[in-house]
Amino acid sequence: MTETLPDRLATDPRSPFHDAALLSRGIGIRFNGAEKTNVEEYCVSEGWVRVAVGKTLDRKGNPMTIKLKGTVEPYLREEA
Repeated sequence: MTETLPDRLATDPRSPFHDAALLSRGIGIRFNGAEKTNVEEYCVSEGWVRVAVGKTLDRKGNPMTIKLKGTVEPYLREEA
């Protein structure tokens, strides 16, 4: 991998950790060795991911999330 990915990345555009250009390239997440497709946010150094819980929404219309702790390995799905 030629490009290093950020330590923390979020899909929510209101977050200070959001990077639309990087997300458009496609980011994959391996969490504890398993591929996760519903990750809303991750942090490699702290070892956690936030995943969406079904189709439930909070009262502001955002997806309900749960924080899971473990080994986080982000990677680019397609090369530049």
